[in-house]
Amino acid sequence: MSKTWQIAGIDFEHMHMGDNLRMAFEHPNVEIVGICDPNPEKMKQSIENFGLSSQAVFTDYRSCMESTKPDIVLLCPATGRHAEAVEQIAPFGPHIIMEKPYASSLAEADRMTAAMGDERRLAINWPLAWFPPHITAKRLIDEGRIGDVLEVHFYDGNRGPLWHLADKVETTAAEVDARKPDSWFYDATLGGGSLLDYLGYGTTLGTWFQGGRLPLEVTSMMYIAEGLEVDEHSITIARYAHGLSKFETRWGTFTDPWTHQPQPKCGFVIVGSEGTIANYDYESTIRVQSRQHPQGFDLAVDSLNAPFQNPIQYLVHCLENELPIEGPLDPVICRVGQQIVDTAFQSAKQGRSLPLLT
Repeated sequence: MSKTWQIAGIDFEHMHMGDNLRMAFEHPNVEIVGICDPNPEKMKQSIENFGLSSQAVFTDYRSCMESTKPDIVLLCPATGRHAEAVEQIAPFGPHIIMEKPYASSLAEADRMTAAMGDERRLAINWPLAWFPPHITAKRLIDEGRIGDVLEVHFYDGNRGPLWHLADKVETTAAEVDARKPDSWFYDATLGGGSLLDYLGYGTTLGTWFQGGRLPLEVTSMMYIAEGLEVDEHSITIARYAHGLSKFETRWGTFTDPWTHQPQPKCGFVIVGSEGTIANYDYESTIRVQSRQHPQGFDLAVDSLNAPFQNPIQYLVHCLENELPIEGPLDPVICRVGQQIVDTAFQSAKQGRSLPLLT
């Protein structure tokens, strides 16, 4: 019989905790044994959604870990607390799925991998990594359908992180305005801002699309509106030995891409030596150009099957089959993405191009 993997969700500072717990709840070989956050109100919806007893609800992570002894911990802290959270949980011995981004700095990312050691798995979950258009694009790249990847163009974001809760439940403009002063998303000390929230998506998947290649130089600009201390819009250019790629993040898109694709569309355009791919978030087709079909054609996206539909399925699969974490969840790929993010952030602050930080 298959092992039942016991999972705990700790830190509800990011609304994706509810989504990740739902994936755990729906997995046939997973049991949610505990959830934890210092603020009980943040856990209320998950308690109701997943029928959790009071014995499974904690406000202190130590009590949660000691009482439940989970095999896997889902972490969703504020970006600026990722390293601290891993260092708190790692000594208890679980595998960890950290919700994106990797960290708020390269030094913090390295602290996370050091804390985990070699015996336990650390996976960084980027929700875009499970989108069929992007998985289909990577398959075509690996098959050589567009030759060598020369450019990656990324534009992504949403109306803003306070416009929705777990399961994409919408809030209102009044609620957004009321929550901004107290939200970590708008706190510079906690890793707030669209650049730190979204740039890692583009640079991590972009690194995956480009076979792990590193840029030589990075140039970035941020727009910080009056009255805010973090950006809601950033544009980053990465110069590689083979060309330029562009990564743009936006809180304040005209519509949320999961409801109506805004213009510009959220997602990627990938340019290769022998063709191009436009793979946009949530869409059922991708657009491909090739030497044989320069006019372009639409291609249906791949159907995703278990255990490759979400991070819970994937990590359990890797653990059960003693497989390494690969692709955008691999800390090695994520570290390159974080290098670009760190360099972009410093470039924007200093107002100049910078060589890739190491």
